Amino acid sequence: MRWTLKPKPDYTKVTALSAALSVPENIAALLVQRGITNYDEAKSFFRPSLSELHNPFLLKDMDVAVTRIEKAIKESENILVYGDYDVDGTTSVALMSSFLKTKTPNVATYIPDRYDEGYGVSYKGIDFAADNDITLIIALDCGIKAIDKVAYAKEKGVDFIICDHHRPGKQIPDAIAVLDPKRDDCNYPYKELCGCGVGFKLIQAINEQSGGTINDLLGYLDLVATAIGADIVPMTGENRILAYHGLHIINTAPRMGFYAIIKQVKKETLTITDVVFIIAPRINAAGRMKHGNHAVTLLTETDINLAAKYAQEIETFNKDRREADKSITEEALLQINDNSEKDCKTTVVYHESWHKGVIGIVASRLTETYYRPTLVFTKSGEKLAASARSVKGFDVYNALEACSKHIEQFGGHKYAAGLTLLEKDYENFKAEFEKVVSETIDERLLTPEINIDSELDLADITPKFFRILKQFAPFGPGNMHPTFMTKNVRDTGYGKCVGQDNAHLKLAVQPNNVPKSDKRGIGAIGFNLGNKCELTTDRKTFDIVYSIDENEWNGNVSLQLKLKDLNA
Repeated sequence: MRWTLKPKPDYTKVTALSAALSVPENIAALLVQRGITNYDEAKSFFRPSLSELHNPFLLKDMDVAVTRIEKAIKESENILVYGDYDVDGTTSVALMSSFLKTKTPNVATYIPDRYDEGYGVSYKGIDFAADNDITLIIALDCGIKAIDKVAYAKEKGVDFIICDHHRPGKQIPDAIAVLDPKRDDCNYPYKELCGCGVGFKLIQAINEQSGGTINDLLGYLDLVATAIGADIVPMTGENRILAYHGLHIINTAPRMGFYAIIKQVKKETLTITDVVFIIAPRINAAGRMKHGNHAVTLLTETDINLAAKYAQEIETFNKDRREADKSITEEALLQINDNSEKDCKTTVVYHESWHKGVIGIVASRLTETYYRPTLVFTKSGEKLAASARSVKGFDVYNALEACSKHIEQFGGHKYAAGLTLLEKDYENFKAEFEKVVSETIDERLLTPEINIDSELDLADITPKFFRILKQFAPFGPGNMHPTFMTKNVRDTGYGKCVGQDNAHLKLAVQPNNVPKSDKRGIGAIGFNLGNKCELTTDRKTFDIVYSIDENEWNGNVSLQLKLKDLNA
């Protein structure tokens, strides 16, 4: 691991902010690092307000989109809400369809089949609309590259409104409206919305146009918060405001589908991390193992008994997903070891029978293991389909773009993408991808990096300090959980390896200058750091990097260090 200590912020700004907020300087320093330098900015950070959301009509084409939807409602047109099968897509469809159903009964939903239709807008979906007298499709979390599909729909008399957040290609689809903050010609102040976030801006605009206020839409924010967490978009600006209030809804008045999931897992108060690791995988499991429609059905259900039934079905899908994920990851690791491609800068694996629904998860696991841009391929009909994952700092989307002559279709983000290609092109693509990455990647990016906010004395870790730190939440890219470094600590003598195969490290650490007789220390847990146990024995001193968390045991709650790494 590379330890990178962030530069110390301007001390004048730190002391001024510390005085203005009556907080310790180490807290003020964390805020200045996040661009917060005065009382008003701190107030906005600690108490995100929905009043600070941008005017939705600043999005290019928003006025046209609202006008077209109002016309459809007034003239009783049939509307199809279309979205991708992942968390961002299914929450978007649940949000848009349930909102529109408060305006008109003529609303249907459509999630493409992952295996039959693949990602994004499909001809089959357009045919479904045309065959059912649907004249308007609202596509969410997809569509920005659907040039041919939108043209095909136009020939059939079906209009399109696209709400997407992916990077556009060279051409924008000829739709009635294309809402995407990443359009070059869109001057919307915040560019990092997820698909559900763009959908929310559309219902915000429709609601405002009819004289409503933001308070009318609070019940939809649990969906938006879940999409923000699951899609790993920056936890800054509007995303942080929406996630903050959405988490409040999840914990106080969740929709029946979320309530049923939370009841199953017996969790009281959810953080954004819980949303990512508890709610999101279950919603995703429907589209991965069966069909995304199951997720939309759960998320729009208002009857608690039916919601509990649907949640149980989805729990089964999630169990199947975990089993497939585990077995495919093991097969992929064996394939990599057999190939012995030690000097490669990429990981590319393929097996025709791997489950298409979990190759993205497998790609993430392989990236964690080997820390290289990774592609996992499987057979999908007559073609091969892949999920791509990248390492921090490397744009895998750009790398795929450079290999586009071997690719049929691709789309995605800097760190995650999907593609399809013909089987005959696989080997050429694999070689080209390795060449492009080798020539463009900074070698340092192939070693995992820990960004450290600041050095901290163990004595500064108090309940009051932690109470303030907790208010930095919700955490995510752009507002990560504060990470600290403390040098020259030692274990009090009770350290040991724990867990299966002694994979984890459990310690109680103290400064190295306390008397040997003093056995007081602060608890620390290092997941997958069992191999570093030797560094902590015999009262050796070592340096640690960690975040601060709470540990609950037998009803007692204490502060605990969550170790990220340690070195002698």
